[in-house]
Amino acid sequence: MKLFDVYPLFDVNIVKGKGCKVWDDKGQEYLDLYGGHAVISIGHSHPHYIQKVTEQLQQIGFYSNSVINKLQQQLAERLGKISGYEDYQLFLINSGAEANENALKLASFKNPQATRILSCEKSFHGRTSLAVEVTNNPKIVAPLNDNHHVRFLPLNDIEPWVRELSRGGVAAVILECIQGVGGIQMATPKFAQDLAYACKRYGATLICDEIQCGYGRSGKFFAHQWLGIKPDIITVAKGIANGFPMGGVLISPDFQPVYGQLGTTFGGNHLACAAALAVLDVFEQENLVDNAREVGDYLIEKLNNLKNEELKEKGSSHIKEVRGRGLMIGIDLDIPHKDVRQPLIYQEHCFTGCAGTNVLRLLPPLCLTKAEADLFIEKLNKILNTL
Repeated sequence: MKLFDVYPLFDVNIVKGKGCKVWDDKGQEYLDLYGGHAVISIGHSHPHYIQKVTEQLQQIGFYSNSVINKLQQQLAERLGKISGYEDYQLFLINSGAEANENALKLASFKNPQATRILSCEKSFHGRTSLAVEVTNNPKIVAPLNDNHHVRFLPLNDIEPWVRELSRGGVAAVILECIQGVGGIQMATPKFAQDLAYACKRYGATLICDEIQCGYGRSGKFFAHQWLGIKPDIITVAKGIANGFPMGGVLISPDFQPVYGQLGTTFGGNHLACAAALAVLDVFEQENLVDNAREVGDYLIEKLNNLKNEELKEKGSSHIKEVRGRGLMIGIDLDIPHKDVRQPLIYQEHCFTGCAGTNVLRLLPPLCLTKAEADLFIEKLNKILNTL
């Protein structure tokens, strides 16, 4: 049997990781500014994480949600406290797509007469049925998913959102406060606040998709906390368990749970909860949310300096714009990102992400240091100077 060939792959076999570095099977070291697509939050192979997951595996790795799992209760309590959402409820699943899927179902259960959803242009919310329907990429929406529930509207232009909401029948509005796949486009505070007000006025559930931009990455625990809003539902995944498959839905107390309404086989299992609790331990012990803000500000400043230096020296700069918050940064280029990303990997041994055709996306572990940020700037500058 062969693998189903849906991933274009770099010719690199990563076999080991430590902190913000990874190594391939030939022993070559790489600086990791990608974090496995924003998944590695506390760094590769953190010793506390390894210890806690190993200890749990030696006890029990899995049992079903038909019995008490006190690790789930501990995680809910600690996540509520660190995020500022102690009065919310937590439902645990396995991935970001599942988190959005269940969030949209909850909105529909709450308002069964409403069958419309509003989502952003350039949005990405996952690849499962409802999640892919609210994703603004026709190439990955199968005919069975295209059920005409969704209207895509421009980010930071409130008028069409209010117009659609005022028509009625909107069950949910789903928003990435910093778009990831969309190219690190950021919602403004005024837009977000006006949208939250309109959702309340017209009875729509506001869902903030914090799967990539949340969990400390923006320099606050959630990216929407920069914007002065409080959504009805918050979805999380990626960094929640530092690579162990896990997702979660934080649910307003306005939603009343009903037995059998939602469910999962693997979600919130003992091993996943142990991993997620270890992540929160490290967040607190190493102040990683503050580090994301401090090092992110530093890296954005260095990138803007690089852009301006290039402009002076060459009369033109390949860096058009730097966007982002914390350690979620987009570098908008005037050339295809592959012209920079590939030599960064093969010549300078540094991983980054990308978006669209022209944006380099930086999603490093939240333990990135200023020295490692400087090293990335040095590597990026080398490549830009050859183009």
